[in-house]
Amino acid sequence: MRFVLTALLFVGGLIYAVMGLNFLYQPGSAATGFGLVADGVPGLSTLRADMTAFFLLSGVCMFWGAWRRQGDLLLVPAALFGIAFLGRLINVIAEGATPGFWQPMLIEAVTVALCVAGNRMLLHHRIEEIAD
Repeated sequence: MRFVLTALLFVGGLIYAVMGLNFLYQPGSAATGFGLVADGVPGLSTLRADMTAFFLLSGVCMFWGAWRRQGDLLLVPAALFGIAFLGRLINVIAEGATPGFWQPMLIEAVTVALCVAGNRMLLHHRIEEIAD
């Protein structure tokens, strides 16, 4: 079980890191998959800065935490994706549901669950190593 969870965290982290780098190098094309449109140079700058930071930080923390078996690092992407999930939930309540609204929420919820489970599992594993 630990191996599968670690592998999922590692692969997920790599995917998010690549998404972050994609926003850095090709913000306009990366944004279209998220329903975003850059409005000129300031919009491209915002996409490069904010989306790169969100996905690259999440990805690096996920795969580094999985690789080094440091569960505390997994709390960073759990918090980021948890806040994103909450924002989408508030939007559904305030503005109503749109077709396919649940797909990004599902991805965010699964990411939060994986990161929290990884944190708990790796923390427990680390305590056992120290005790031995």
